[in-house]
Amino acid sequence: MEQRITAHAVQPGLSPSARVKNVIAVGSGKGGVGKSTTAVNLALALQMEGARVGVLDADVYGPSIPTMLGLSGKPESPDNKSIEPMRAFGVEAMSIGFLVDAETPMIWRGPMATSALTQLFTDTVWGDLDYLLIDLPPGTGDIQLTLAQKIPVAGAVIVTTPQDVATLDAKKALKMFQKVEVPVLGIIENMALHVCSSCGHEEHLFGEGGGQRMAAQYGVPLLGSLPLDISIREQGDAGRPVVIAAPDSAVAQAYRQVARELAAQLALRPRASMPIASSLV
Repeated sequence: MEQRITAHAVQPGLSPSARVKNVIAVGSGKGGVGKSTTAVNLALALQMEGARVGVLDADVYGPSIPTMLGLSGKPESPDNKSIEPMRAFGVEAMSIGFLVDAETPMIWRGPMATSALTQLFTDTVWGDLDYLLIDLPPGTGDIQLTLAQKIPVAGAVIVTTPQDVATLDAKKALKMFQKVEVPVLGIIENMALHVCSSCGHEEHLFGEGGGQRMAAQYGVPLLGSLPLDISIREQGDAGRPVVIAAPDSAVAQAYRQVARELAAQLALRPRASMPIASSLV
């Protein structure tokens, strides 16, 4: 069945990007919950569903998208002003990690970091994308505020693990998006279940049901639960994410199901007042 992807409404006072129909922010209240890994695999899953997708690494202090996508080198600038995105597995990508040495610390104050985010978004020549996923740094600081004020965002997703200490901070991220009038499309519960590769024993190492309880508390959908699986880490470190490396695996199918739920929730949102020409997938 054909599905039409259209541009959806963004924050008041902003208009959708000319080259990106829907910007999706991927946030978390704290680090260590697998947000970047989730963002990369979701981007690839959406691409495998037939959409034109990009991913922007907004974590200027700890960029990880280049490693996860197996990309190296510097992007080209045809006019010394704009930047061509890097490409991997059919997905466009941009990161500060492409522009600086991997071991160089970004010793920047907030205004410099937020300026870098804005430039990476506006100066990159995105290729008429259906979705651009922005992998935000943890927390609710300057970069998140700049995103809400200057970049047209169609919706946000919150990544958390089931444990209480993670959902406590994830709730802060959710409330932040609500305060800046960015709709929260749903919650993704990561590392929800571990299945022993030797005996098949299932165990909830980080607790059980935290994402579901949070979703119910705030009236937003639980987009899905993702497993704690060694292949996710191994393939991410190898630069070939599990959705690509093992597309028929249960893990990859879990990501693709979450991607479908994300697209479905976005489709329920109001369309942009001046929608960009849509594509069929």
